[in-house]
Amino acid sequence: MASLAKDIISASSMVDNKSSFFGSNIINQNLGRLYVNPVLIPLDRKRRLRKGVRTTTPVVVAAISEDLVKLVRVEKPVSFKVRAVLTVRNKVKEDLTETIVRKLDAFADQIGRNVVLELHSNDIDPKTRAPKKSKEAALKDWSKKSNFKTERVNYTADILVDSEFGIPGAIAITNKHQKEFFLESIIIEGFACGPVHFPCNSWVQSYKDYSKPRVFFSNQPYLPHETPAGLRYLRDQELKDIRGDGKGVRKLSDRIYDYDVYNDLGNPDRGNEFIRPSLGGDKMPYPRRCRTGRAPSDTDILAESRVEKPLPMYVPRDEQFEESKANAFSTGRLKAVLHNLLPSIVASISKKHDINGFSQLDSLYSKGVVLKLGLQDDLVKKLPLPKLVTRLHESSQGGGLLKYDTPKILSKDKFAWFRDDEFARQTIAGVNPVSIERLQVFPPVSRLDPDKYGSQESALREEHIVGHLNGMSVQQALEENKLFIIDYHDIYLPFLDRINALDGRKAYATRTIFFLNPSGTLMPVAIELSLPQALPGTESKRVVTPPADATSTWLWQLAKAHVCSNDAGVHQLVHHWLRTHASMEPFILAAHRQLSAMHPIYKLLDPHMRYTLEINALARQNLINADGVIEQCFTPGRYCMEMSAAAYKNWRFDLEGLPADLIRRGVAVRDPSKPHGLKLLIEDYPYASDGLMIWEAIQTWVRTYVNHYYPDSAHVCNDRELQAWYAESINVGHADLRHEDWWPTLADADDLTGILTTIIWLASAQHAALNFGQYPYGGYIPNRPPLMRRLLPDENDPEYMSFHDDPQKYFLSALPSLLQSTKYMAVVDTLSTHSPDEEYIGDRQQTDTWTGDSEIVEAFYKFSAEIQRIEKEIEKRNRDPSLKNRCGAGVLPYELLAPSSESGATCRGVPNSVSI
Repeated sequence: MASLAKDIISASSMVDNKSSFFGSNIINQNLGRLYVNPVLIPLDRKRRLRKGVRTTTPVVVAAISEDLVKLVRVEKPVSFKVRAVLTVRNKVKEDLTETIVRKLDAFADQIGRNVVLELHSNDIDPKTRAPKKSKEAALKDWSKKSNFKTERVNYTADILVDSEFGIPGAIAITNKHQKEFFLESIIIEGFACGPVHFPCNSWVQSYKDYSKPRVFFSNQPYLPHETPAGLRYLRDQELKDIRGDGKGVRKLSDRIYDYDVYNDLGNPDRGNEFIRPSLGGDKMPYPRRCRTGRAPSDTDILAESRVEKPLPMYVPRDEQFEESKANAFSTGRLKAVLHNLLPSIVASISKKHDINGFSQLDSLYSKGVVLKLGLQDDLVKKLPLPKLVTRLHESSQGGGLLKYDTPKILSKDKFAWFRDDEFARQTIAGVNPVSIERLQVFPPVSRLDPDKYGSQESALREEHIVGHLNGMSVQQALEENKLFIIDYHDIYLPFLDRINALDGRKAYATRTIFFLNPSGTLMPVAIELSLPQALPGTESKRVVTPPADATSTWLWQLAKAHVCSNDAGVHQLVHHWLRTHASMEPFILAAHRQLSAMHPIYKLLDPHMRYTLEINALARQNLINADGVIEQCFTPGRYCMEMSAAAYKNWRFDLEGLPADLIRRGVAVRDPSKPHGLKLLIEDYPYASDGLMIWEAIQTWVRTYVNHYYPDSAHVCNDRELQAWYAESINVGHADLRHEDWWPTLADADDLTGILTTIIWLASAQHAALNFGQYPYGGYIPNRPPLMRRLLPDENDPEYMSFHDDPQKYFLSALPSLLQSTKYMAVVDTLSTHSPDEEYIGDRQQTDTWTGDSEIVEAFYKFSAEIQRIEKEIEKRNRDPSLKNRCGAGVLPYELLAPSSESGATCRGVPNSVSI
């Protein structure tokens, strides 16, 4: 026995021997039995990771015989080294200051001002009851490797731990350099469980900006009650740090997530015309945005002071664009500036603002900007840098920065925009396929308060449409679900007096009736144009029907243009901005504040939150602000965001999922015998039919994920982080609607599956369907004018004769001016463009290491495979000639929900998040 003990102790001492460092077994040749290194005992992976079982033990096992096992305690833990491999992403381009600081840091690193690591175990020390920590270790070779020009550089460090350390669950990093660095991932090698992965994808700030060590957790997810004892304090402290204290001005280096109202859209210090109401609160309910803490403006204590471009707006550091995204966005903005600059100069020289003809629009794509508009010689003479302008112009001839891409709407049929069937097709397969509803009552009825807005009885009558119903009566068409409507009456009418008082803005509140043909396509049969209550003896409502002669053809085209202008405004301000961008922000803020990075639901949501706070901040700075692009380019002008806020009063999270939305709009009914449990009343409805496939794939993936971590309702109810996230999203992020009774409950796994599926749908597929077709469809202004400048002429109007003499010229003069058109085109071109680093649905950064749960990784691969199958099915549908809304002569295929895409304005691709 003494000999046996001696052999065991001898074997245990080999832990420090480098030759056995990565081994798992030590064989004692004398006994012919197996001794197991206590540091390297493997346990069942799932049991170990899910239940937090210790993977170390202070004993060495010696098998003397099949019937006898002796345990001999090693009195003193021995130490050994593990290796940390950190992947740091370099900037491709540095400015001079960054280069100087990097070189200074390389020098400082050699004298001890370096990057220091410290591992934290899942376990606590049984003697001190404090979390176990490793010895501190510095990264090697920073001074040499920081000069590498590669995109990624791997740094290593040897970290000393003892044999009873357990599994590392966290790592603390102190950056003693002056410069931050982007840490992509960490791998710890040398433990029996195999490599331990830490997915980071975060900036590590200098200790002068963030005095505490930066903590990262391993990829192993834990519900709060499962958190290993050694990590509980770190988990709670990290969340506390991220929330901040709600005070002070946020620095760009901060990682603080907090809420505020939209009180920074106006700039009262510039003058009264730049005053805008705050959005959020009892007076004007709205979702909350990320708090920046800037001082109030000088003239209004309730309005936050502005940060104008090119100065950056605050968002938490990790939410800012990574370099490739930032470069792509900057290139797009440069392109937009150049596209807008020269038309501005031309307009100032020529004093002509109207579009002179369709050929002038065509020249923007075929010849490259407006230097081909007959004013090149005058322009070059008057500009201080004629050679520069000439070079820019010459570059555009080869497709350079000054040339607009031909919008996709022109690619198959140059005159498609003019046709009624294309006008109708775009309501279900265009950039805004979510406004169309089944008409349930004829004439349609307004819900506006008659005491405030007067009688709003519709002017539509059966005689207006009965001749276009394929022999049906109106009642029969209603009963057979053949009539549909796009109704913008109630959202526009309360704003019309103010809109039409603006210079160069004219709008109606429109209703458009469509008939579903036996072929499965829609056809517009009547348009109602409404103005506010008119003076006695005048008409406030007008009905226009498909043309019977040449003159009425252009009246009809003008009416359709006003419908498209209404549609463009609601699409941008309500369906796109409000329902995806603004409504998502509170859920993202709450997720960062209440869900630990090691929480499984945080890991699920992480890719669907990427870049949203940054793009929303940029929108507040340049798009939706006073006199921003949206106000300049859309008919409602300075009332754009008030209109968005008015729509928020009717926003309902429980109806934002695709099936619920289709049922709400009456375009689908529940039918368990049909795929997805729904029957579409317009069978060839590309957005809905493709969207339901993606919805079901997301739902299946989320249900699998949720059921894995929440096997019963008690787990959902008792998850304090999960409940805090959802409660804060409602009570703080959507505070103005917090008392509504339609909010879904969060009591079991089914509730959670529904909530998460809706959020992921909104961030990915819903946003993609509404965003990436903006330039392909809207880049040709006559197809989708964002604003109108003239109403339809009445026979009693003085201008009626000019319309009668040249209706085409009148039509073009009613569209946005050349300058307004090119500004809008440049912006939506940028907004429709995918960046090179886009992450599409079914993909994830660090696909194999974002979670340490092998069952979930396998489930994700199934989800990814399903997304690929859906893409092939969409391609198949786009080749099916029986589907006339997506295949046929002059018909664009519907690809806005095709999951993958190349970079650029491709009119396809479903990114994981609201990232543009």
